[in-house]
Amino acid sequence: MPPNSHVPGRGRAQPLRLEDVLRRLPESELESLIGRLRVRIDEAKRIDVPSQVARALLALPELRDPGVLAAPTRELLYRIVESGGVLTVPRVPSAVEPLVARGLVFVRAAAQLGGVDLLLPVAYLLQLRTWEGEDPRGLRPLLVQTNPDVAASIATHYLGRPATPPVVLSLEAAWDTLTDPEQLRASIDALAPLERKLLASIEEVGGEVDTEELLDLEREPMRLRGATGATPSRRGVGFALERRGFLIPVHPNRHVIPTEVALVVGERRRAEREAQRREILTFVLGEDHAPRRARFAEDPVPLVLAMAIAVRDPSVEVRPGVGTPRSLVTKLAARFGKPPENVAVLVSLSRAVGLWEASVMSTAAPPGSFRVHDLGRVLFEAWRRGGAWDEARPDGEVLRIAADARESSPIGVIREIVLEALAELGDGNWAPWEAVAAYVRADPRAPGVGRLIERWSQRVGIEAPTPAEVARRIALESLHVLGVVDLGDPDSEEDDVGTTLRITPRGRSFLEGSSPRSEPEPSRFVDNELLRVGGQSRIGTIVALAPFVEVGSVAGSLDISLTAQAVSLALSAGYDTEVMRGRLEAVAALPDPIARLLVQASAVLGRAEFVATEGFLWVEDPEVREMLRTRRQTSELFVDPSPPAGLLIAPGVDMERLTRRCRGLGVEVIVDGEVYRTRTVAPTSRGSGARRLSSELTKSVTPSSRRSTGTMKSVQAQGPRASTIPPSRSTSTTQPPASSSRPPPCDEAPATRVSIRDSYAPPSKRGR
Repeated sequence: MPPNSHVPGRGRAQPLRLEDVLRRLPESELESLIGRLRVRIDEAKRIDVPSQVARALLALPELRDPGVLAAPTRELLYRIVESGGVLTVPRVPSAVEPLVARGLVFVRAAAQLGGVDLLLPVAYLLQLRTWEGEDPRGLRPLLVQTNPDVAASIATHYLGRPATPPVVLSLEAAWDTLTDPEQLRASIDALAPLERKLLASIEEVGGEVDTEELLDLEREPMRLRGATGATPSRRGVGFALERRGFLIPVHPNRHVIPTEVALVVGERRRAEREAQRREILTFVLGEDHAPRRARFAEDPVPLVLAMAIAVRDPSVEVRPGVGTPRSLVTKLAARFGKPPENVAVLVSLSRAVGLWEASVMSTAAPPGSFRVHDLGRVLFEAWRRGGAWDEARPDGEVLRIAADARESSPIGVIREIVLEALAELGDGNWAPWEAVAAYVRADPRAPGVGRLIERWSQRVGIEAPTPAEVARRIALESLHVLGVVDLGDPDSEEDDVGTTLRITPRGRSFLEGSSPRSEPEPSRFVDNELLRVGGQSRIGTIVALAPFVEVGSVAGSLDISLTAQAVSLALSAGYDTEVMRGRLEAVAALPDPIARLLVQASAVLGRAEFVATEGFLWVEDPEVREMLRTRRQTSELFVDPSPPAGLLIAPGVDMERLTRRCRGLGVEVIVDGEVYRTRTVAPTSRGSGARRLSSELTKSVTPSSRRSTGTMKSVQAQGPRASTIPPSRSTSTTQPPASSSRPPPCDEAPATRVSIRDSYAPPSKRGR
């Protein structure tokens, strides 16, 4: 079995029951799980240890709200559920570790050499709530939201004894029967004639009825009224189907046949429609309906991959659980030259399968482990389930609707009717749209679906479309965007009466579940910069190139380019050239120009050392600078070595401390043109060390008068003036007004002045 055997539409292994999984665990692993989760084992109970552990596991908060999990772990959990509880991957993904530690997922060796199976027990499948991208009328979503009393009756029927809490453990037997096509078909064939007739009647009107219609179909004369309307009898034919899980009641007053059951029930009805199908096929083949102009369907995979790469830009923000911003859809449409409505469909499906999540770059689990040539089938199956895109809504994206109003429309039947009509068309044969529309209108389920759409539109508050309008959007818009059908333009531009369509080879393989006829090509560099993505590459390896590549053409195949500018931007963002080389080599062999580009980019021309500092003290006089750097009073205040013409102030040194220490050596600090004064001035005595240093400095330093300019935080020093100049005159040029500062004592020597400004100007731009 290949690593991507979990692609929808292929065979899957059946999931195991929770207690069976725990009993198969080695004793050491079971004890470790008990210790991690602190499960209390009561030896006095009549049930064994695995049963007690199973009941404790079903109370985990992650099962009630998967939102508490990390995003990669949550997406992996959804992929396991979509695969039916058994997901085969080439290796164990890192995102599964929290699930394994909590006892939610179990790992076993797969049948294929080197692969592993991620097991999600049936009890967890029946407890996790639904999300977008899942069939809203499937068996699992219906059982999850059903009433506990109904769930208990279904479990009791398949167990043969009363169900005991927790009910999900008792429902595992019902799940095994309802998800196995052979057992399900045998159970339906064993129904009583009245029950089988009622089930077929409900399936004929769309697979959904309200209580009044159910009582009318089963010809029940008695009506029990409640707060929500009529209540079905617990002894009628409808209840017999309900306790078998063939008809699930949905709050407040509806009854729905699960998709798995409807497929088996509709087999006989499909056989009855064979005559009608032959008539339509004869009409299609009897004439030449080839159009003069046609719009051929394109493979959506290159555009989907390009958008997955584009949204890795840090400036793009898409919040989980809400609709995609329209501005982003418009921007992507303009970027890749596609209509916004087509981009909106692919954006919704891409988010539903997890292509926009960060976990897509992992090739150990889907969707990153999918091959590129499998992505089209994955998108088609996501659309077919109906949980991400809904053609009955004016805006089909489900995430754009409020969470409490995301009730799916009952157009799944119309979707299947259109696909059945397309499956009857021969390869290369053009059929007029009116023939397909007649097929939809003539189907006996169409009137019932129209009635369901009207009721649904009243509940959600939108205008009800007709089944023909929904079918047209499905065939001429969604399927064309997915690359399933080609469209022929009508001769008249006034309407679409003359529109024709034909199924593509790609669409035929999707409907039949077959593999592509030709072997996919590997990715390769077509020139010195351009990388053409092939079908053999994994999606995770392609999306991982996003930080240092530029997206090119998306017509036919995806072309991405590696330029020197993109590499330099990636280096500035923190990506090492070895990381880039490894990611590129995982996609294709590197040509010599690309290898040389990475080598040149990795060359180190020099090194710079970062030093944390509080500021820069600009001291032009080298003797004063050396004195501040070497004297014991001030040496600890500065960073050694410091750049020329100044001293870097060490981290943690405040202005009070710096000013006081420098003034003790006869150096004044000037901030913004004024001498910085400390809050408290320590008294000095005649003959102190500070005065002696100041006197010696006055005698030894030559006079200098320099000015400085700057805009950064810096310090500029002026040398002491000659001793022949009176102290009062030597301080008058830099001393602030008397109102803001006081002159130094007359018996002190003149001090060296420094000023702290807001910026640092290089020596070449300083004024003299």
